[in-house]
Amino acid sequence: MPPPLVTVTENGLYCPAGGFHIDPWRPVDTAVITHAHGDHLRHGSTRYFVAEPGVAIARHRLGTDHHPMPLKYGEQLQLGATTISLHPAGHILGSAQLRIEHEGQVWVVSGDYKRQPDPTCAPFEPLACDVFISEATFALPVYQWQPTVEVVEEIFHWWRANRERGLASVLFCYALGKAQRVLAELRAFTDETVYLHGAVNVLTEVYRQQGVEMVPALPVTGERKTDYKGALIIAPPSAAGSPWMRRFGDHSSGFCSGWMRVRGNRRRRGYDRGFVLSDHVDWPGLIETFKATGARRILLTHGYSDALARYLNELGISASALETAYGDEEQQ
Repeated sequence: MPPPLVTVTENGLYCPAGGFHIDPWRPVDTAVITHAHGDHLRHGSTRYFVAEPGVAIARHRLGTDHHPMPLKYGEQLQLGATTISLHPAGHILGSAQLRIEHEGQVWVVSGDYKRQPDPTCAPFEPLACDVFISEATFALPVYQWQPTVEVVEEIFHWWRANRERGLASVLFCYALGKAQRVLAELRAFTDETVYLHGAVNVLTEVYRQQGVEMVPALPVTGERKTDYKGALIIAPPSAAGSPWMRRFGDHSSGFCSGWMRVRGNRRRRGYDRGFVLSDHVDWPGLIETFKATGARRILLTHGYSDALARYLNELGISASALETAYGDEEQQ
């Protein structure tokens, strides 16, 4: 057997033949980044390669001291003895799978991905490979997603029902990716202005600058004269229970996440409503993807990786879990 193209080191996933790391969790010389969530894009590396649609987000997250180098989807680049290319992952704007080719071997590192349509990013592209490195965030049969339009319609009617009761609607969801997806999908139901927490607003503006169409939005301000009764406000989960919430008075809270698929998660987290919407692949999507790649081996990076590895091995598919530092973003 040839040596593995990707190994796990103290700094993160590493490709010895190419001399680069993938989504490293410590500073390295060369980092190839799958997407800009905080558990995959970290400060301190010397140079970064990212998919071109995600450059603006990466620059925002890394700051002015870093200048990530863009790669068009499908564009090939020689790194060391390898040929690499980035391909759409369907996770958030600019998310990518990394294809690595070396001496007849092809490995694909998927980062985070989903198979559902999303108007804010390019759709997932199945890639044939020998070894496929996959997430396993929602790798249990209970996690199966309904069509996005149905979930967003639920959000819209919840908002309207709260308005009739004289309440503001505060929807908590991740500031990068999920919030913009909701804002884009709401266009099918309304053109009304939505109010945004500052952390959501700044990233939404980056999306707009990249040509992503969403409903109108304004940042939440501290001005007492603003009446949010009947409005929809989108905020990150970290804002729940904070003094920032006092300005909305009586309100109903909702949380938008794949974790809402399991009964009891909403009550434990203290939200009035839960909406099942995830930017990660569900159980049927995982199995469909593994078949589409034709990979003879599956490596799993985070989530229910041990359980999925056991299931795949029982089916006769070689699979094992890797110990990584990914997954924090979905827990926020």
